[in-house]
Amino acid sequence: MTGSVLAADVARHGGVHRERSVCVELRRLHRFFGKTKAVSDVSFSVERGNVFGYIGPNGAGKTTSMRILATLDLPSFGEAFVDGFSVINDPELVRHQLGYMPDSFGTYRDVVCWEYLDFFARAYGLVGRDRIRRLRWVLDFTGTRGMAEKPIRGLSKGMKQRLCLGRALVHDPAVLILDEPAAGLDPRARIELRRMISELADRGKTVLVSSHILTELAEMCDSVGIIEQGRLLATGSVEEIQRERAQHRDLVIRVLDRAGEMAEWLSGRDSVRHLLVDGQLVRLEFIGDVSHQAALLRELVVAGFEIAEITARSKSLEDVFLQVTEGLVQ
Repeated sequence: MTGSVLAADVARHGGVHRERSVCVELRRLHRFFGKTKAVSDVSFSVERGNVFGYIGPNGAGKTTSMRILATLDLPSFGEAFVDGFSVINDPELVRHQLGYMPDSFGTYRDVVCWEYLDFFARAYGLVGRDRIRRLRWVLDFTGTRGMAEKPIRGLSKGMKQRLCLGRALVHDPAVLILDEPAAGLDPRARIELRRMISELADRGKTVLVSSHILTELAEMCDSVGIIEQGRLLATGSVEEIQRERAQHRDLVIRVLDRAGEMAEWLSGRDSVRHLLVDGQLVRLEFIGDVSHQAALLRELVVAGFEIAEITARSKSLEDVFLQVTEGLVQ
């Protein structure tokens, strides 16, 4: 399908789609491979302009879900939509609206970066000045303009990742699906990738990204989904999942004196575990939310302990992930 015909199709079918606040949606998605349930009844949606982090161990079903969204596979049951278009009924329109960066991708060793991007731009039907303008923007955005005439075989891992992100962006899609884009990158390259993803979201792109580096997802994602053995275990903002799932928090209480007595007093409570006295500090794991924590502090004061300071650390996304999942594989 040529670019002009496809653009006309999008204009004809897609006038209402651009108004939708939900840009990516999975509805009771299933994908079976024989007896293996790679994806089992998964439903979630991503708002336009948001970054969604897809979290799960290897073999959890992340890549299968992403391949279905990218129209590279078909669901056994259920449905998925990209910018309002069905991946089953309108795959050509979905491909026009979507940029996909798989966890492993092909690059052509003896092709220079400009030729590589130009090939995909032509494949998407970009022509003339529009194609040249778009290629220059992609090279500038990904920081690869200085390597435009350099053969791909001479690129580092980080530069190849940037080039493949550019390939996914070359047709200006509404949605980006990035499968483990930070795998194998050094710290500086990961920081730059995170910056680019945030900037794309600021430009209105909807980004679905999977990663094993949970601290980075917590920083840049508006919402996350945790999947294991094909089942979606939790979804929502990082704060919501932490609040709902992480009832355990680490407390450090500094008391002016009688730290040992206070530790003994605390040891009889079911909500307190792993007590440790360190001079004036009493360290413990507390089971309960912030209201229960406030009640505990009141009881300590009423009991006559002189509390100078209390510090709480809520469970991180990594802590929540370990709590929610069981480490199971299929």
